[in-house]
Amino acid sequence: MKDRMIIGHIETINLPELGIEQLPARVDTGAQTSSLHVDNIKQINHKGKPAVEFDIHPEIHNVAKVIRCCAPIYDIRKVKSSNGMSEQRFVIKTKAQLGRYIWQIEITLTDRSDMTYLMLLGRQAIADNFYVDASQTFIASMKAE
Repeated sequence: MKDRMIIGHIETINLPELGIEQLPARVDTGAQTSSLHVDNIKQINHKGKPAVEFDIHPEIHNVAKVIRCCAPIYDIRKVKSSNGMSEQRFVIKTKAQLGRYIWQIEITLTDRSDMTYLMLLGRQAIADNFYVDASQTFIASMKAE
């Protein structure tokens, strides 16, 4: 059996290829895919390939801080959100770091401005590496120190 880390229902995650560190994320085993709150999504061609540019506000309490990102489009999917509405979303694939694990995850880009956490970490991203203790928070962060 693979060595899995126990994580809480809230953890901080790094997305190094996007320049994001210590982003609080809600771990949601009920959601298949992960999602990230972004603004100003624009489809572009980057080095001759389809890509998206978007803004991330990595500090929820400091909306003045903005990171402009660019990533290749991995897919476009119809996703049903927690409120039951379906929408087409761009999907990117990027490295994630949580505790001692660094791995590739798929993230849908959407408006999560009405949510408490800017990122939702779905079961597709955590299935191979983690068990979730829903009664705990920031377990991986404490082990990393």
